Amino acid sequence: MEAVHGSMLLVYAVIAIALLILLITRYKIYPLLVLIIVSLLLGLVSGMPIGTIVKSFETGNGNTLGHIAVVVGLGTMLGKMMAESGGAERIATTLIDWFGEKNIHWAMMVVAIIVGLPVFFEVGFVLLIPIAFNVAKRTNKSLLLVGLPMVAGLSVVHGLIPPHPAAMLAVQQYHADIGKTIAYGLIVGVPTAIVAGPLFALLINRFIKLPKDNPLAAQFVGHDELGMNGAQNAAPKRELPGFGVTLFTILLPVILMLVGSWADLVFTPKTLANDLLHFVGNSDVALLIAVLVSFWTFGASRGFNREQIQKFCGECLAPIAGITLIVGAGGGFGRVLMDSGISKEIVGVATAMHLSPLLFGWLVAALIRLATGSATVAMTTACGIVAPIAAASGVQVTPELMVLATGSGSLIFSHVNDGGFWLIKEYFGMTVGQTFKTWSLLETIISVMGLALTFALSTVV
Repeated sequence: MEAVHGSMLLVYAVIAIALLILLITRYKIYPLLVLIIVSLLLGLVSGMPIGTIVKSFETGNGNTLGHIAVVVGLGTMLGKMMAESGGAERIATTLIDWFGEKNIHWAMMVVAIIVGLPVFFEVGFVLLIPIAFNVAKRTNKSLLLVGLPMVAGLSVVHGLIPPHPAAMLAVQQYHADIGKTIAYGLIVGVPTAIVAGPLFALLINRFIKLPKDNPLAAQFVGHDELGMNGAQNAAPKRELPGFGVTLFTILLPVILMLVGSWADLVFTPKTLANDLLHFVGNSDVALLIAVLVSFWTFGASRGFNREQIQKFCGECLAPIAGITLIVGAGGGFGRVLMDSGISKEIVGVATAMHLSPLLFGWLVAALIRLATGSATVAMTTACGIVAPIAAASGVQVTPELMVLATGSGSLIFSHVNDGGFWLIKEYFGMTVGQTFKTWSLLETIISVMGLALTFALSTVV
C-alpha cells in the first residue's frame, strides 16, 4: 500500500480518535477491542506496510505492559493485604481522631493520598468507600462532604505521583528522575487536591442533595454495625493493625524509590553499594519488597495463614486484568500513531504553533482521556506520542514537569466513557447530571490547576 503523507495523516488520526469515542460511548463496545480494531484500521489507511501493522501494535503493547503489568499486580496485592487486615480502616479512624469530626473532609483527603499511592484509582476507591460510608454515618455529614475529598486525593495521586503505575510509566518514557517527580508531584498535587477536594466539596455540598436512602451505603454500614453489636456467636471483630506499622508498609515502596533515586548522592556510581540502592529503588523491586513485608505486617501478624494470604493474592488480580490489557492496547495505539508517521505530523503542527512542550503534553493526554475515558490509557498513550516530540522539539524542558503536565491532562473531565464516572455515580447514589456537576467538575479542576501549578513550577526549577 502507498504511504500517506502530510495533513491527511492528521485527518485519519482525528477520525480514529472520533471512532474510539463513538464505539466506546455510543455502541458500548469493550475498550480493549476498540483500541485493537482502530489501531489496525489506522495502520491500514495510513499506508503502513501490512506486514508491520500488527508488529507495531504488539511492540507498543509489549513495551507498555512489560513495565506496568508488574507494577499493577504488586500494587493491587499490597492494597488487598491492607484492606483485608483492616489497615485502611485503621488509617481512617486514626485520622478522624486527629482531625476531629468537624474537619473530616481534610482527614479523608489525607487518607486517600496515602492509601492511593500503591493502587489504581478504582482499587483505592473500592478500598476506601466503606470507610467513607461509615464516617458519613458516624459524623452525620453528607456523603459528598466526605467522599469528594477522598476521590480528589485518589485522583491526584493517580495522575501525578509515582509509584502509581501511570505516573511510573511516564517517568520511564520521559527519562525523568523518580525522586524529583515525587517531590514536584507533591508540590503540585497537594494544593490541587485541597482546592478540588475539601474546598470544592464544601461549596458544591450546598447545591446538591443526595437521596436519603443509599442501598450500597446501607449494605456497608449494616455489616459494620452487625460486627460490633451482633449476636454472641458472631465472629469477633478483628483487631486492626497499628497506625505506625500500616503507614510504614504502605509508604515503604515510596521510601525505597526515593532512596534509589538518591543513590548517586550517597555512594560513588558503579560501586556495589550504589548498584544495590538503585536495585531496591527500582519500582518493581520496591513494590515486591513492600508486598513481602505486608505478608507479615498485614498477614501473619494479624492471624492470617499462608493459604489465606495466597487466596488474597489470587483474588485481587482478576478485577485488574481488564484495565491492564486496555492500558497495553493504549500503548499499542500510541505505537501505531508513531510508526505511521502521525506523531511526526503532530510534531510539525505543534512546532509551527510554537506550543510549549508542557502544554502539548497536557493537550494530547486531555484529548485521549476524553476519547477513551481512562486516565491511565490517556497518560500511557500520550507519553508514547509526546516523549519523542518533546525530545525533537529542541526546547529544553524538565522531564519531571512533562510527567506532571501529561498526568494533569489525563485527568480532565471524566464522563460517560470512564468506568470511574459510573463507579462514583452508583456508590454516591447520584443522577448522571449530579455526577457531572460533582465528579466531572472536580476532575477538570484538578487537570487545569495541575497544569497551572506545573507552569508556575517551571519558572523556578
